[in-house]
Amino acid sequence: MTLIKKIDRASSFKPHWFAPDTDSADKRIQTDLKESCQIPSHVAVIMDGNGRWARLKGKTRVEGHIAGVESVRDIVEACCQLGIKYLTLFTFSTENWKRPEKEVTALMHILVRVIGRETRQLHDNNIRLNVIGDMRMLPEKVRQVLTETMELTKNNSQLMLNLAISYSGKWEIVQACRDLAFDVKAGLVDAESINEKLFASYLTTSSIPDPELLIRTSGEFRISNFMLWQSAYSEIYFTNAYWPDFRRSQLYDAILEFQSRERRFGQTSEQLQTKKIASHKL
Repeated sequence: MTLIKKIDRASSFKPHWFAPDTDSADKRIQTDLKESCQIPSHVAVIMDGNGRWARLKGKTRVEGHIAGVESVRDIVEACCQLGIKYLTLFTFSTENWKRPEKEVTALMHILVRVIGRETRQLHDNNIRLNVIGDMRMLPEKVRQVLTETMELTKNNSQLMLNLAISYSGKWEIVQACRDLAFDVKAGLVDAESINEKLFASYLTTSSIPDPELLIRTSGEFRISNFMLWQSAYSEIYFTNAYWPDFRRSQLYDAILEFQSRERRFGQTSEQLQTKKIASHKL
């Protein structure tokens, strides 16, 4: 493929994903997490704070976005090692198009370079790339690189890496309503049959489970129009760490916190305990 040839020519790029791990302490932490309780199958992350991290370091906002790439690599690798099956990263929102043109252009350039350079590593490590969002708004070069990588990795099964690009929760819900309305008008769907399950099948995430754990970095306490439908029962974890400083150790903290919470889904603790006892008797 053309994309792979471009990777071969990037001689200055030295990826280090899944290098032989000699950190026994890290392995021990992962083992403890997997043995102590449930590991979430889907983790979603609002990656925030690149600009503020850069300002504190006396760097430009673009340098902050570049620094955030290392965090993406480390979190993807850790998720694979923990057995997490889905990782969704809020990469670029529909609202981000309002940012200064110079920054938006730089972000698109970073996206093309990173995806182009990391495609082989994703594929070799059985990671599937998927995009949720309005790809029609992306520059042609970005769409091309993303499409080629998604095609190359479409049969991989270790981890699905979802990039939310040109995405917002409100946009997604409106788009789903529009598509559903068209199908009702065309006689393909009976309006009386519409329920939560049917509606969810019109969302961009129709083929994947809702996130059990939603992480927001940078000390902000909001979900910023991200996965509004899907996060209805997500456990939300807020951290003060800026995204470039968020690495696997902070991910482990978030998962440990997730494991300590009781997920009741509208039921009482007593009901959950009764069901747990009944299941053990089977």
